[in-house]
Amino acid sequence: TISCAAHKCNVLVNDPTVMTLIVDPKVKMKYQHLITNSFVECNRLMRWCPAPNCSYAAKAQYFDCQPVKCICGHVFCFGCGELWHDPVRCKWLKKWIKKCDDDSETSNWIAANTKECPKCHVTIEKNGGCNHMICKNQACRSEFCWVCLGPWEPHGSSWYNCNRFNEDDSKKARDAQEKSRHALQRYLHYYNRYMNHHQSLRMEQKLTASIRDKMEEMQQHNMSWIEVQFLRKAVEVLCQCRQTLMYTYAFAFYLRKNNHSIIFEDNQADLEISVEKLSGYLERDITSDNAAITKQEVQDKYRYCEQRRKVLLDHVHEGYDKDYWEYQDDL
Repeated sequence: TISCAAHKCNVLVNDPTVMTLIVDPKVKMKYQHLITNSFVECNRLMRWCPAPNCSYAAKAQYFDCQPVKCICGHVFCFGCGELWHDPVRCKWLKKWIKKCDDDSETSNWIAANTKECPKCHVTIEKNGGCNHMICKNQACRSEFCWVCLGPWEPHGSSWYNCNRFNEDDSKKARDAQEKSRHALQRYLHYYNRYMNHHQSLRMEQKLTASIRDKMEEMQQHNMSWIEVQFLRKAVEVLCQCRQTLMYTYAFAFYLRKNNHSIIFEDNQADLEISVEKLSGYLERDITSDNAAITKQEVQDKYRYCEQRRKVLLDHVHEGYDKDYWEYQDDL
């Protein structure tokens, strides 16, 4: 429905009337697209599939963070539209993605090449050998030592050497600096592992073509078409586990340490080790000598990965139900 275009006319024109008035087929199609898009966007029980070049919309019975599989095959979260991200919830994933977008590109360089002014905390880059630093912030202009971060005045003429590392005021500045560096190192720990699984997932999603070749190769080693289908299943399990592991790091970043978080990390580590072994098995060359043993190893490992993924997710879901999880909301 649109408003009449005449000056000071507030009459609403319904869509069927508008469609009868449009002559140009391209304009008619564009208007049809606009009203369809408006209908989906305004309906909280419908969401467009976020996959590239997909024009399908999904409809749910109720609004919730739940996995939806589109006709095109793409699986996404109905709550936020991202890839299905179990075990992390939409709220924390949104914070994580924003933090990654804000912090990831420059954080490594900043950690290696800069320090913060101990007075105003402006980030400063050292561009010479002298340890005598003057804050570039015009409202501060604090003079301090690059090595110990203490006031420069007591250093006298020690332009290239600092012997005041244990002074109280220097220690306070270093403690604040160390806290900031520790926070960055902690973030990078989770970010690097999150991205490693993300990149591995993208590469392993392309395994289908090479697996098809391996399946044909194994059929040449006296295996039937049915007998080689385990490879397809193994790739499916591998990708599911990679995706789960990727999002466990977004989940873990915001967790406070407690007994249940330690159990979660143990489950995470066990699944991670198993997934890497399964990935290695699938990259092996298959010969007539190792075809049977490779099949057994792949089957055993993907079944174990399935089991450990279920254990991890069941524990997280139990934690949601019983309030095991405590979060750090200020990161």
